[in-house]
Amino acid sequence: MSDLVLILRYRKAVTYGFHTLLAALEEHVTQTRYEVVFAESARATIEAINDRPGRKLVLWSFYSPDAAALAEELATIKEQAPGAVHVAGGVHATAEPVQTLDAGWDVAAVGEGERTFLDLVDSGGEPEGIAGLVHRDGTGAVRRNGKAHKEPLGTYRAFPLSYKRMNPIEITRGCIYACRFCQTPFMFSARFRHRSVENVRWHVDRMRELGKRDVRFITPTSLSYGTDGEEPDLAAVEELLASCKEGIGPDGRVFFGSFPSEIRPEHMTVEALRLVKRYCANDNLIVGAQSGSERVLAAAKRGHDVESVRRAVRIGIAEGFRINVDMIFGMPGEDPADAEASLRLAQELAGLGARIHSHVFMPLPGTPWRDAPPGDVDPETIRAVSRLAQQGALYGHWQKQREHATRLAAAAVEYPRPGRSRTLLPLAEEPRG
Repeated sequence: MSDLVLILRYRKAVTYGFHTLLAALEEHVTQTRYEVVFAESARATIEAINDRPGRKLVLWSFYSPDAAALAEELATIKEQAPGAVHVAGGVHATAEPVQTLDAGWDVAAVGEGERTFLDLVDSGGEPEGIAGLVHRDGTGAVRRNGKAHKEPLGTYRAFPLSYKRMNPIEITRGCIYACRFCQTPFMFSARFRHRSVENVRWHVDRMRELGKRDVRFITPTSLSYGTDGEEPDLAAVEELLASCKEGIGPDGRVFFGSFPSEIRPEHMTVEALRLVKRYCANDNLIVGAQSGSERVLAAAKRGHDVESVRRAVRIGIAEGFRINVDMIFGMPGEDPADAEASLRLAQELAGLGARIHSHVFMPLPGTPWRDAPPGDVDPETIRAVSRLAQQGALYGHWQKQREHATRLAAAAVEYPRPGRSRTLLPLAEEPRG
């Protein structure tokens, strides 16, 4: 008989976060007897709640664009299966805990979740006093229990062994670049924390033992592995890749700089790419460009210029890689000239043989551009982007992102933050050359 039933609202988009929590739990010694249930649908969640006695925690993790749809699902689940405590974690709950509570969740987990989750299990599911949790007390007042603990990245495993659910290995957490549109540095801090080569190799060895043959990585910027600053440490990268290649064996494959990670354009050098070719199996790379306007790149604090993007694509193609370039249209303060510059760059890169992964700007919670208006893409740009897509030179869910952006902007207005005038916008007018 379990003291606590942990029901994971297990969706394909967020499995990595749940795996991280379970990896921490499987090594943790606790007096609480618990059961873990993977609920892959709303119906499965309802059945898990209704079919099991005792205290039940339903764990949710989601990105900001998914919050509205999942709040509707939550309402249905609570109506048909009352009695569980619903805990939301991830970037949205971290950035907007009160909004998350108002949407129907009972508890919001703010920040890195491993230690918070272990403490919650130890308490038998009682959130009171656990660092990193936000909830309402009996009077309805919001209770914040202090900041979540941040541990060295290798403190916990990257995935659990007991459930045999593998995922890419998180080799770096946090990002020093702190781009104004990105949630990563504002959830995990604007510095790098790396998993050691020895720790990564331990995971690769376990993967091989369990019959896995592909090794992938989670990192905000692949070629930043092993460094504390902006310059890549290629010796550290080679040590990592060589160890992983050896560990996965002659029948295995290592992928680096491809999904779910990317490479910054200024890090793309012949030396770096030949290093990737020496140890890795991927024939494609993802490059983060984001804009073809120098003005927008500077405002977004990207830390590179447009020429770095052109150079990266040329080098990548010359070295035999298929290059996918991330670009965001409708950035805050973007004027017609900026939009035209981005479109010209996209067409130029497509002409070189790259594929454009297009996005529309979304004012994501927790970022300096949270209070910006939703990405606005003019009709001519939409037509041009659509033509590239028809030619097979562009892909992405940019049309759906326009809808998400509108909802996120409305939520930001409903939940105003102090200091709005200090966080963003407008882009200063500069002389046009």
